[in-house]
Amino acid sequence: MKLSKRSIYILLVIILTIAVDQISKVLVRANIDLRTDIHPGERISLIGDTFIMMNVENTGAFLGMGSDLNPTLRIILLLILPIVVLGFVLRHIFKDKSLDTFSLFAFASIIGGGLANVYDRIVYGKVTDFLFIDLGGVFKTGIFNMADLSVTTGMIILVIASFKKKKIVE
Repeated sequence: MKLSKRSIYILLVIILTIAVDQISKVLVRANIDLRTDIHPGERISLIGDTFIMMNVENTGAFLGMGSDLNPTLRIILLLILPIVVLGFVLRHIFKDKSLDTFSLFAFASIIGGGLANVYDRIVYGKVTDFLFIDLGGVFKTGIFNMADLSVTTGMIILVIASFKKKKIVE
């Protein structure tokens, strides 16, 4: 089976997204003390108090949502459902030849980031988060990782692309 340039592009973005995420998490786990309820962990300033690294293990989803669910519901909502949805999205981007390069990149980034976090939940039972941004109270994030950043970036690109398509249609 010969892969097209388009298919190789999709797979390359997914694989690179997963690789960057997993390598960053390995480095964080190996080099930054874990933050727990009893141990404050390390806080490494990258840019003053604006951009900080720390090591937090998240048993839930985005911003810890779902961490208090019972184990069966957590498996369904944080493992099975994401795998099914990511599979449908992957199938969609391989089949829909009308998608532009930016949309392909966005969808592949979302799939790669989603798979990277699902991998963590399967292998470790939790996801390592380590980045935090605080723009002086004007804008503040939760603690996130590179996979989260890939998913968010992909979503932003898709929103921008949808606005551009609407302008063209009107």
